[in-house]
Amino acid sequence: MFRSWESERAVTYRRLNNLTGLPGTAVTIQRMVFGNAGSGSGSGVGFTRNPATGANELYMEFLFNAQGEDVVSGRFPVDAADTLKSLQPEAYARLLTIRDRLERNFGDVQDFEFTIEAGKVFLLQTRRAKRTDWAALRMAVDMAREGLIEPDDALARVVDLDLEQLVRYRLQDAGRAPLATAKSAGIGVASGRIALTSDAALAMAAQGESAILVRSDTTTDDIAGMNAAAAILTAHGGRTSHAAVIARQLNKVCLVGCNALAVATDNASCVIGGQRFAPGDLITLDGDLGAVYEGRLDVVAERPVDDLAQLETWRRGQGAARPVVSATA
Repeated sequence: MFRSWESERAVTYRRLNNLTGLPGTAVTIQRMVFGNAGSGSGSGVGFTRNPATGANELYMEFLFNAQGEDVVSGRFPVDAADTLKSLQPEAYARLLTIRDRLERNFGDVQDFEFTIEAGKVFLLQTRRAKRTDWAALRMAVDMAREGLIEPDDALARVVDLDLEQLVRYRLQDAGRAPLATAKSAGIGVASGRIALTSDAALAMAAQGESAILVRSDTTTDDIAGMNAAAAILTAHGGRTSHAAVIARQLNKVCLVGCNALAVATDNASCVIGGQRFAPGDLITLDGDLGAVYEGRLDVVAERPVDDLAQLETWRRGQGAARPVVSATA
């Protein structure tokens, strides 16, 4: 665990996130509870709000009779909140209570892990949630409106966001049926050429090409390729898998768990919805609808006008001379 601090993927992650001067990793020792203790047990990962859109809703995935690593690894199909709510309503209600307490206590959106052992919910850990820039703006504004933080806090939380360039792309009109559908882990639309390895995505980006990284699943070793790509598409994984969390932090369109995707073991081609594609072929990912299309499609840009206007109102209340940003920029 301690030696992992100097691994290539850890060094790359710190470089991409401008993390410097840190002493190293930490290890927490805690009592073990077992999510793999039978059908009444399981493990899950939750976000107190939607980390892609910022919506005020419990965003979680759960896997029955499993441990936590099984949930985030992307190797197993996971269940959404509605399934847990239907099968274990008391546990689900407890998670809603935990969600509210976490936000009141920390004053920020949390990414938490939990285990249910024989019907009893155990909170294992919580941390500040990674989020898209679009979600970060909405969360800051909504939490101030709800009284969880002050307007000054909301303004401080968006200081590092490039609000002038904050846009969300939507398909203008697909005009065709998608090749396949998948779980959306990041909003927006992205078009690009298929790259079946991280090295291929890096090479395309170096040549000024927009790449779509297409993989069976991703690992932490793929972080450089994910950063270089315009979007990520995986055959396995859920909305709280490693690929999804990293993609949102990087503001990438990301579709996971695409059952209609198969990548050749030699990374020479892939099949999407029964149609074979080669590296370099063009596809479009719609992160709003969770759809994959052949070719490049037209998009329209959307701005968070209402949230920007609210920030401006608060900023003027501070007596600031310079506006936050034009809502129509």
